[in-house]
Formats: sequence, C-alpha cells, structure tokens
Amino acid sequence: MGIDEYINTSFKPIADTASAIVFYAVPIGGGQELKLILLWLALAALFFTIYLGFINVRYFGKAVHILFKSGFKKTDGEITQFQALMASLSGTVGLGNISGVAIAISTGGPGAAFWMTVMGFLGMSSKFTEVMLGVKYRTHPAIEHPEKISGGPMYYIRAAFECYNLPKLGAFVAGIFAAFCILGAIGGGNMYQANQVFAQIIASTGGADVSQFANKGWVIGLVLAFLVGAVIMGGLKSIASVASKLVPAMAAIYIISGLIVILMHATNVPSAFVTIITQAFSLKAGIGGLLGCILIGAQRAAFSNESGLGSAAIVQSTTNSGGPVATGMVAMLGPFIDTIVICNVTALVIVISGAYMDANGMEGVELTSRAFETGIPYFSYILSVSVLLFAYSTMIAWYYNGAICVRYLFGERDQVEAVFKVFYCICVVIGCSATLDNLMNFTDAAFLSLALPNIIGLYLLAPEVKADLKAYILAEKEKESQNISG
Repeated sequence: MGIDEYINTSFKPIADTASAIVFYAVPIGGGQELKLILLWLALAALFFTIYLGFINVRYFGKAVHILFKSGFKKTDGEITQFQALMASLSGTVGLGNISGVAIAISTGGPGAAFWMTVMGFLGMSSKFTEVMLGVKYRTHPAIEHPEKISGGPMYYIRAAFECYNLPKLGAFVAGIFAAFCILGAIGGGNMYQANQVFAQIIASTGGADVSQFANKGWVIGLVLAFLVGAVIMGGLKSIASVASKLVPAMAAIYIISGLIVILMHATNVPSAFVTIITQAFSLKAGIGGLLGCILIGAQRAAFSNESGLGSAAIVQSTTNSGGPVATGMVAMLGPFIDTIVICNVTALVIVISGAYMDANGMEGVELTSRAFETGIPYFSYILSVSVLLFAYSTMIAWYYNGAICVRYLFGERDQVEAVFKVFYCICVVIGCSATLDNLMNFTDAAFLSLALPNIIGLYLLAPEVKADLKAYILAEKEKESQNISG
C-alpha cells in the first residue's frame, strides 16, 4: 500500500461519519432526501432578505459606494475594508467557483447553476447580518497584543444568549461554533483545496496513467505546505496583503479566460441560458430530478460563498470603516462577486461547450478544464495556475479563521497558534493524498456544520440588526439633507 492509499484509507471512516451526522436527511418523495442543514441555511437567507427589506437589492449601490469611497483607508481596525473584503473573498473565491460548479452540473445538471445563483442572491442578506454583528461585538482579547482584534460568531453568539440571561448556554454554543470552524478550516479551507490542485496538476501532465506525479500527492503537498507556511507566519497583515493583490489578479485572469471561451461560442449563449433555466424547473426526470437539482445547487452555493456560515465575520470584523452597518453592506458584495459573477462564468463555459454531457459521474476541476479547452487550447496549463492561486489564497485565508477559533478555545497564547500552524501545514499533505469523494464528504460536513450555531445567533439578534440598520439609514439621510441645505 502506497503512502497516498494509506492516508486515503485511514481518512475514509472519518469523512463518512462526519457526513452522516451533519447531512441528516428526511425523505421528501421522488426518490430524494432533504438534508436539513440545507433547509436551515436557505430559510435563514430568505428570512433575512425579507426581514431586512431586501437589503441586498436596495443597498447594493450603497455598498459599492462605501467600498470605493472609504474602503482603502484604515480607520478603526488592523486592515482596510478593501483588504478585509479581499481576504474574505480569498476564502470563498476559490475552487468552489471552479470545481464546485462542475460538481453541481455533473451531478445535478445545468439547472443546478440557476439554484446556486438564487442562493447566492439570498445569501447576500445573511452575509450582511453576520459581518455587521461580527464588527459590533469584536474584542481585543490578547493582553500582550492589544492592537489585535478578534471577532466573529463566537462573540455575537455569546452576547445573544447573554441578552436572554443564558450566559453558560451561550458560551457552550459559541465554543461549538469555534470547534466546527477549526474543522472547516482544516477540511474545506485546506485539504479540499490541496486535493484539487493535485488533481489539476495530474490532468495537465498527461493524466493518472502518464503523469510523473501520479501517486505522489504527498510531494505536491509538501511544496504547498511550504508556500502556505511562508505567508501564515506573518499573521493577518501578511495574509491581507497577499490576498488584496492575489484575489483581484486571479479573478481577472479567470473571468477574462471565461469570457474568451464564451465569446468563441457566442452563438450558443442564448441556448445555454435557456438550458440552465428550463432544466432548473424541469420535470423531465420527475419530481425527484427537480428536487435533486435544487438541493445540489443549494449545497454547492453554500460551499462556494459561505453565507450563513459566519466565516466572513471573522476576518471582516478586523476592519470598521463607517461602522458595523457600513462594513456589513460592503460584505454583501462577497456573494455577488463569488457566486453571481464568477460561478456563472464557469457554468456558462461548461454548458455552452457541451462538456457536461460527457461527464462520467461526479467530476470537479477536470470537467471545467475540458470545457475551457474547447475555446482555449492547452487551457489546462492556465487553469492549473488559476487553481493553484485560488486554492492558495483560500488556504491562507482559512488559516486565519481557524487560528482565531483556536485562540478562542485554547487561550490567547502565541504557543497555541504555533502548534496549529504546524498541524495546518501537515493537513495540506493529507489533502493531496485523499480522494475527492472522501474529501467532499468531510469538507461539506465541516463547512456546513458552522451554520447550526451561527444562524441561532443571527436569529436571536435579528431585532437588534434591524434596529441598527434603521438607525444607520436615518443618520445617512440626515447627513444628505444637511449637505444639501449647507
């Protein structure tokens, strides 16, 4: 048994157990089962969209204005609002946009892309809520580092329960979130990313039967681990600095490449949209096929933009340009860029090229690669660079999320974080050696488990969020009237 096979065999029972617990499902007819965690996420996104008066539509322009007006200045935090958004996006604009969309389409059909978009739109409201609360309840917990800021669901969950005189229960639920976040950082933020980098390297060097890297995932893992370690040693400012340069560049490269392929298949674009929309509501495969399409799209959207999971609140609470509400509004742009723009570029390329029709079961980055190569020969090499950059940025961003939660659980000591840094890098090697199906089970379970405690906190503080939003809007109107009268 080789090293890769040994690691994968050892990892399989862990992945299966985690998936069975988090993705508890009930039959809903048509041969489909409803995973209750997806219903939990979707209802929260829909609730906050309606409860906050469609903030994702009404204040979209305001969010863009805030970002470009004051987002590049560091006023009250460790990093600027732009850096915080990019650091947050570097944790979401990753392989979920490349392989996640491919997995959705290869298993649920083109219509799954439509439901990903719907969830991305609704998720903007969830993202606003969690980031706004993250900024409002952030703290300076480290005595030896008073300049450092810690925020996120751990803190507002605890505060939410304290409002109802349940501090012990609040501390317990907050601790559960922190533990789940550490697992999410290790699984989805780390091992899954490393796995897909290795898969693309194998694909671009001749495939599993030819590539000189076949069965040598641990070698690629060691190289990736070194690159990740080189950045995370510098802490948040180093991560934010790299992310603020890497995310815009890699997103631009990927989107431009996608648009080139789309333009080369321009005559197929209208039919591609028709295919995506009609299959999103198609009963050709029966009610079971329709439900399966919706559920797969919702699951992959949750993995892609992480709305409702609370992860964005951890890094974006380290900035505060214009107050919690303004920071939350800027955070709404995350799901828009991630899911509504980039994921749909991937989906269009896959559908207009027809590559999805040759998919053999679940396929990830390999399907995306084939689709892009219909317009750009040897695109697998460009995609290899994109995959590496996307995965790399996600890995360094999720390290920070995990590290904050490690400090929250085990104490604000540098030694504690140093141990986590070493362990995080070791997990990079494991990720390159495990198979996609095992990693998908563990990754999705680890990520989506965050929604359980996080959304409880959001619901408990919903009236407070609405009141703060109303106060902010009134204050902004007063400023505008004063400027006009002055």
